[in-house]
Amino acid sequence: MSRESRVAVAYDCLFPYSTGGGERQYRAEAVELGLKGFEVDYLTATQWDGPAPVEDAFRIVPVTGRLSLYSDDGVRRIPAALRYAGSLFGALLRRRRRYAAVIVSGLPIFNVFAARAALLGSGTKLVVDYLEVWHRRQWVEYSGAVTGTIAWLLQRAAIAITPIATCHSQLSATRLRREGLRGEPLVSPGLIDGAAEVPPPGPAAAPPYVLYVGRHIPDKRVEVLPAAVAAARDSVPDLRLVVLGTGPSSDAVRAEVRRVGGEAWTRFPGFVSDAELDELLHGAACLVNPSRREGYGLVVVEANAHGVPVVLVADEGNASTELIDDGVNGVVSPTTSPADLARAIRVAVDGGDDLRRSARAWYDAAVGTRTIRRTVEGILSALPLPTPAAVKTKEDSP
Repeated sequence: MSRESRVAVAYDCLFPYSTGGGERQYRAEAVELGLKGFEVDYLTATQWDGPAPVEDAFRIVPVTGRLSLYSDDGVRRIPAALRYAGSLFGALLRRRRRYAAVIVSGLPIFNVFAARAALLGSGTKLVVDYLEVWHRRQWVEYSGAVTGTIAWLLQRAAIAITPIATCHSQLSATRLRREGLRGEPLVSPGLIDGAAEVPPPGPAAAPPYVLYVGRHIPDKRVEVLPAAVAAARDSVPDLRLVVLGTGPSSDAVRAEVRRVGGEAWTRFPGFVSDAELDELLHGAACLVNPSRREGYGLVVVEANAHGVPVVLVADEGNASTELIDDGVNGVVSPTTSPADLARAIRVAVDGGDDLRRSARAWYDAAVGTRTIRRTVEGILSALPLPTPAAVKTKEDSP
């Protein structure tokens, strides 16, 4: 293939070997680019045993060995971020004239400097995707006063040298402008994969249960759920709580369950298979995500696909609330207080089959417009970069 038909996606994690919203997004983008006829390299860290796995739509290129990405308290480890960025710099420097474009994640922020330096003067177009953009206070809360301030300054510098920026919410777009982006960010229409067939929504399981899906880290605030469900049980006595995932906050969550006397109505399955996740999602009365920050909120879409309403919490860093039409596909609680969250949970549970049908209708409308395919097409238009399939069709026409 010619250079114009080769692109790279760069992120230190790859789904399903690592799990998370970013992992799912970048894999889906690589698949979509491959389906459009591009030769796609996914530049990542080793997350498997043995040789690199083989994928149909893209090629996995490990640029560094296995990384220990997070500290015990769930914070990204700087040495791991620097190691990947250094390896990415070397990989792109060796391939600097191979690709027409490189899509690199702006988190960790060192990736931006590595890609920019390696590709400078090569003619390869660089797109930086910002999963989130934090203001200074968030960085300080996450990493401490000194490290957080340095990280914020590095973020501002990276944004200033970003040639094309993409993001996934109006919140992130506004912050990119405030933090010094020189052009206009490309805000994606959405990140829905839409590849899997989801059966029509049915009634919630009996007895009803509230579901949480995700890692247990401080920013997710999973520990507020037991008290909220306990309060909601005053009106819905048989309500249960199912908490998926694990993490540094798991002990705090279990302690809260004991404090409110919730051992009999709370389950901790940990991480489950995709089939088990689909089954639990399909039967949930509602999904609750009390996170203080989200760059997009893919779990909202996934729950709505099953007809499950979602309860979120309003917060200045939570972009996922942009996906909620109150009373249509979910409810936004003003705070994480047990009373507020319990009230939102009761609204979602009491909505019954009508709310489940409207949540699925929201998804059915969104899956036509808020997709990874539309996002990739927007990136290709912004570059601009024609798809190999389109070029071939044009060449073959009489």
